[in-house]
Amino acid sequence: MVGYIDPNEQSDRDFSRARRKAFLRRVGAYLRGDPGSNQLLSFDEVKGALGAIQQVHIGLREVPVAKIVGSVGRHRDFDRAFLPSKPELGTRWKRIDQLMHQDQDLPPVSLYKIGDAYFVNDGNHRVSVARQQGIETLDADVVELRSRVPVDSALTAGDILHKLEHRHLLERLPLDRVLPEIKVQFSDVSDYRRLANFIEAHGFRLSQLWRRYVSAEEVLRDWYEFSYRPIAEMIREERILDAFPGRTELDLYLWIVHHRDKLALEARDEKISPQAAKDDILKKGRRRRRPFAGGQP
Repeated sequence: MVGYIDPNEQSDRDFSRARRKAFLRRVGAYLRGDPGSNQLLSFDEVKGALGAIQQVHIGLREVPVAKIVGSVGRHRDFDRAFLPSKPELGTRWKRIDQLMHQDQDLPPVSLYKIGDAYFVNDGNHRVSVARQQGIETLDADVVELRSRVPVDSALTAGDILHKLEHRHLLERLPLDRVLPEIKVQFSDVSDYRRLANFIEAHGFRLSQLWRRYVSAEEVLRDWYEFSYRPIAEMIREERILDAFPGRTELDLYLWIVHHRDKLALEARDEKISPQAAKDDILKKGRRRRRPFAGGQP
C-alpha cells in the first residue's frame, strides 16, 4: 500500500526524533547558562518546599499536557518537555507510541495537582508520547494538594528555593490571608526573610508606641497603610519598574526602604523620605543600569 509505514519503523523513528530533540534542548539550556530550565521537576522536592498538606481527590478531568511539569520519582528519566532522557526508555515508549498512533484507548494518567501545575504519579511514558505527537490534552485522574504558596506551570527547578522561602515568610506572617492583594515575589531569594524581619521590626515599634500586644494582623495592616502602600503607589505612578526590567514591586520597595535608612544613617537625619531614597536609587540605577541584588542600590 502506498504511504504505508510499518508501525515498528514508525515508532523507531519517533523515539529517535524525541531523543534528538532531548539532546538539542539539553545543549541549548547549557549554552544559555540555565540548565535548570530544562529539568523536569521532582514532585517530592516541590511538595517539600511548599509544605502542601491538604489533599483532595478531584477525579477525572481533561488536563492540558503543557501544564504537566513534574513527576513522582521519574523526573530524571525525562526533560522539561517530557522528552526521553535515556535510551533504555525506548521499549515501553515505542509500544505506547504505536497504541496512540492507532487511536487505542489507554487508561487515564494519574496526576497530582499543585496550584496550576501537574505532576505525574503514573503515566510518564503516555505524557511523553502525547507531547511528541502534539496531543494537547490527556484524560487524568487528579489528586489536588493545596498550599498557601501560589504555583503556576511556569515553575522551574530554580524557583523551588524561592517557594521554600515564601512558605517560611507566610509561616511567620499571614500576608496571604490579611493582604492577599500583595503579590509576594522577589528576585533575590534572601529578600523573603528580609521582608519578614522588616515587618516584625515594624510590629515591635508599634508595641512600644502603643504599649500593648499587637496582633500579626494589626501589624500587617499598619505596615501596609503607612509603609508599603505609599511607596508602592509612588512606584506605580512614576513607572519606576520600567527603569529596572525583570524586577518586582517588592524588590523596589525593599531597595527604597533600605536605601532610605542608609541615607538617614549617613546624614544623621531620620526624616529622609522614601521619595529622596527613590530619587537617589534612580540616579545610581541609571549610572549602573540596575541596582545590585540583595538590596544594595
